[in-house]
Amino acid sequence: MNTVASNDPRITSIEVNDENITAHLADGRVVSVPLAWSWRLSDATPEQRNKFEIIGDGEGVHWADVDEDISAKGMLQGMPASPPKQTDLVHREA
Repeated sequence: MNTVASNDPRITSIEVNDENITAHLADGRVVSVPLAWSWRLSDATPEQRNKFEIIGDGEGVHWADVDEDISAKGMLQGMPASPPKQTDLVHREA
């Protein structure tokens, strides 16, 4: 079996609490970003925050209940999620 090593960061586990999203990476690094970086997870219940799936061989994490995806690269590069535009909220409520 021949395996190609990847330089891309890979998430092996993730924890979400009331203040932070913390990802443990395959190379031993631990990355933590403020929960406020994800407005969807900020608005989610603890149960919804704890129901996730690591996707793409660790490239990211998906929370189906709140339709949120976070990538290891995004966390390392400091890319918070953009909040919805007010016009988007009006259309969703209609």
